[in-house]
Parts: sequence; structure tokens; C-alpha cells
Amino acid sequence: MLNLELEDREWELNYIDHDREIVRAIVVDNAGYFYFVRATRDDDFGNITIIETSGGGVEPNENLEQAIKRELKEELGAEVEILCKIGVVSDYYNLIHRHNINNYFLCKAISFGERHLMEDEQNEFHLTTLRLTPQEALDEYKRCCESPLGRLLANRELPVLMLAIEILCSS
Repeated sequence: MLNLELEDREWELNYIDHDREIVRAIVVDNAGYFYFVRATRDDDFGNITIIETSGGGVEPNENLEQAIKRELKEELGAEVEILCKIGVVSDYYNLIHRHNINNYFLCKAISFGERHLMEDEQNEFHLTTLRLTPQEALDEYKRCCESPLGRLLANRELPVLMLAIEILCSS
């Protein structure tokens, strides 16, 4: 199981004032395609378009499995089967003074329906769904490395993606 501790080398560390427990997933379908979200942002992190695994914060009184199923339903409209936990990646967003505890899962899509995006996901981040081959996903992360936030995300998510590909190839 993956266990990474990453630093934010893009922005200066002044202080960290909160932790955020997060769930994220590599979602795969029967044809071997992976599902991600694309966000277009114009905020403190810059005016950029990025790729990211689907997921979000764990709500009070919710376990990790409940949280990932809820997040994937909201962001991708996906009903999923959790195949396994891939691991935990601890990283930092110095710019917003946050420590992220990212719990990653490998999930198989059972069906897709309507998405239920939060207002900021729809209006501020303009989330869309990406259906990519493993190579296309790797290429997208490399493309995003042109921005500081893109580099933070790639550092966090590429090891997870590589492990997910390895797990799927060995099963």
C-alpha cells in the first residue's frame, strides 16, 4: 500500500492551520478507461486548467468508503465498486495553509448517471469529466506540470496512477 509524505515546493511555507481528510479514486470501467475531473480555475492558485482524481472531503459521521462513493456519485455520476485502497498521500497547500490527508481508492464503475456538483464545483471550477486511457491520463498530468498547482497535483497523483495501473495489470 502506498504511503507518501510530500512537501509543497511551489509556495513558501508560512504556517499550516488546518488538516483536511480527503478521499480520492482512480475509477476504471470494463473497457479499461479511467475517469478524472478537469477543473478550470482562476483563483489564488492561478488561471489554469488541471486534471485531478475525483474526490473530496470526508463529512462528519462518514467513513472513508461512504465518502468515496458519495463523492464519485456527485462529481462523476458514478456508482462504483471499491476494489481496494491504494494508499495515503499526505501533502500540503502552503498557499492556503492546509495539510491534505488523501485516501486513495481503486474503484470499478458499475454505472453512470446524473452528476450532483456543488455550486463552487460547477460555477468556479467548471468541473467536467475526462474518460482517458492510462497513457492519455499520464500525458494530461505531464501537460499540467507547466503550472505550480499542476506540479503539486502531478507529484501527488502520478505515483497513485502508476500503482493503479500496476494493480490492474497484475489482476
